[in-house]
Amino acid sequence: MPGKHETSSYPSTQEKCRRQLPLDELPLSKKLGPGLITGAADDDPSGIATYSQGGAQFGLQMLWTLLITWPLMVGIQSVSARIGRVTGEGLAGNLRRWYGSGLLFTLVSLLVIANTMNIAADLAAMADALILIVGGPPTIWVMLFGTVSVLLQVFIPYGRYVRVLKWLTLALFAYVGTVFTVQVEWPQVLSSLLMPRFQLNAAYLTTLVAIFGTTISPYLFFWQASQEVEELKADPLARSLRDAPEQARVHLRRIAIDNWIGMGFSNLIAFFIMLTTAATLFRHGVTDIQSSRDAALALKPIAGEFAFLLFALGIIGTGLLAIPVLAGSAAYAVAGAFDWRAGLDLPLGLGWRFYGIIAVSTLIGAGIGISEVDPIRALYWAAVINGMVSVPIMVVMMRMASRRDVMGRFVVRRRLKWMGWAATVAMAGAVALMLTLHLWG
Repeated sequence: MPGKHETSSYPSTQEKCRRQLPLDELPLSKKLGPGLITGAADDDPSGIATYSQGGAQFGLQMLWTLLITWPLMVGIQSVSARIGRVTGEGLAGNLRRWYGSGLLFTLVSLLVIANTMNIAADLAAMADALILIVGGPPTIWVMLFGTVSVLLQVFIPYGRYVRVLKWLTLALFAYVGTVFTVQVEWPQVLSSLLMPRFQLNAAYLTTLVAIFGTTISPYLFFWQASQEVEELKADPLARSLRDAPEQARVHLRRIAIDNWIGMGFSNLIAFFIMLTTAATLFRHGVTDIQSSRDAALALKPIAGEFAFLLFALGIIGTGLLAIPVLAGSAAYAVAGAFDWRAGLDLPLGLGWRFYGIIAVSTLIGAGIGISEVDPIRALYWAAVINGMVSVPIMVVMMRMASRRDVMGRFVVRRRLKWMGWAATVAMAGAVALMLTLHLWG
């Protein structure tokens, strides 16, 4: 798929040498990008609700899960990023090329449905959080947040837009600040991490499945692979690693650093969200948290006005970060499935179908958010669909990343291969457990 920044000639040898700076000489902002944004977007308002519920219902007992999900996220997201960088195509484009239309359109359709429901729940949560701070009608705030998100993606070029998303990751530090406004028994926190206590009951297992489901989501796979392609197109000296293996050392190491830091940041923020609600709501017997709004509202009389304000502002900031990722991943998937032009750097005239998917999915999500449809119920079904679709996508990704006809000399090996398959098996187990709990109650 030709992009705006592609050139008709290869870079000269001198340019290639300039390109191959030692990784240590690159500024941190150049090392962090798709992985950081993907990880931060994982802590969206729906994720906040899940982590809050875990802390409110079980106190410190669920904190251990966030140590486990960190390497699992790194493994599967690194595989996704490598597929994009090595092949120069996103996941949908590779699925179309190597696996045919039947599997492709099934997975993409389920992804779009789940993302749209997730957008609806996130917009509703952002509106609720703003109402808690300034008041006003929810319909206006839902439509405003949705419209602003679409306009930013359509009219800001990729290079500048990705910097906006990087700055939005700072909103997540609201949850770090919240922890330090409440009393935390740190020795107990350390004990719960080193010696976790498990419960074999439906409530505990359901929360465990929810944490895995909200942490390892298929829209993140599509987004990160596509962002690697965007980074490729934005750099006139860069080419896919299959065509320019001399660039591999820099970029594969950058992907590794980006993902370890980005997914670590994601899990650290989730840790602080869970710790905040464990130290406040659980301690005071407030265990029924159904949404991020419930969590913020319950904090107010217990932890004080400042903690409440930080938590609520964090919901809005993370929503502004997550919605473009949800809508964008749907657009990349659909565009890849139909071999349309795709990219946030495209002018509107060339990328109207790609931007149309972003607009339609966001505005349908906004419509669901202001309708009588229960956004929490919509989120539940989004989680079910995400869980169902994530496992086959992960299996296909791992098989694709191991094929020489797809990846050339850059097939995944040893540690990354084990990490990716461990994430796949863990997610398959979570889905099986989710279905068992749902069917047998």
